[in-house]
Amino acid sequence: MISIIRRVIFGATAGVGLALFGAPAIVSVLGFKAGGIAAGSIAAKMMSAAAIANNGGVAAGSTVAVLQSIGAAGLSAGAKIGLSSTLGWLGGIVGAKWF
Repeated sequence: MISIIRRVIFGATAGVGLALFGAPAIVSVLGFKAGGIAAGSIAAKMMSAAAIANNGGVAAGSTVAVLQSIGAAGLSAGAKIGLSSTLGWLGGIVGAKWF
C-alpha cells in the first residue's frame, strides 16, 4: 500500500513541476521571450500567420498573444493554480499506474 502512495505522490509532484516550470520553458523554446518574439523561431512563424489572417495585426486573446504574454511575464497566479491542479492529479494517476 505504501508503494502506491509513493507512486501517486511522485506522479503528482512531477505533474505540478511540469505545470510550474515546464510550460514556461516550452513557451520560451518556441521563441516567446521576455523581450519579444525571437526572429526565425516558431513563434515568429506563428505571429506572421496570425498577422496575415488578421490584416496585419495579432488579435488580443489569440494563441500568439497569450503565449507572448506568458513568455514576457510568466504564468499568472490563476494559470499556475489551474495547471497545478489539473496536472497534479493527472500525474498522480499516471504515477499510480506506471511508476
